Amino acid sequence: MSAALPARVDVARQVQARRKFEGTLPLASFSRLRGSLASTEGDVRYEAEFGRDDMGSPFLALHVEAGLPLVCQRTLDAFVLPVTIDQRLGLIADEAGEAGLPPGHEPLLVPDGDISIADVIEDELILALPVVPLKPGEPLEWKDPADRESEEKPPSPFAVLGELRKH
Repeated sequence: MSAALPARVDVARQVQARRKFEGTLPLASFSRLRGSLASTEGDVRYEAEFGRDDMGSPFLALHVEAGLPLVCQRTLDAFVLPVTIDQRLGLIADEAGEAGLPPGHEPLLVPDGDISIADVIEDELILALPVVPLKPGEPLEWKDPADRESEEKPPSPFAVLGELRKH
């Protein structure tokens, strides 16, 4: 079942009902992420599904796709970084519950019993940001333009005359 994304959800009810939410959210709606972006144009597609795994552990499975507009720190050009997140979050009430999570589940602390799915999506997008955004295809090492000029200089046409003069 698919439904619009409410502001907050009761985790226990969503897990019991095995609810699934899917849709899009504008990048502009993510207040904490906005400061890291070159622009807030674009949308984030998401699927959020609550359930229990074979061991009975409650989880939130997230699938998120977005194009994040960033500024390349080498060229200062804007570019769009495609991001795809597939994450299974084990829902725990306290930190002690982390030890009981099955492999492959990242812990998501839910002490009050309710969460904002949009906030969880924003957290995952922030974690997906590169520490230093670099436009794909840009060289990784920086070269001083003066060094590049000396490397790229063609030989002088008068070099041949200099060789003839030596003879």
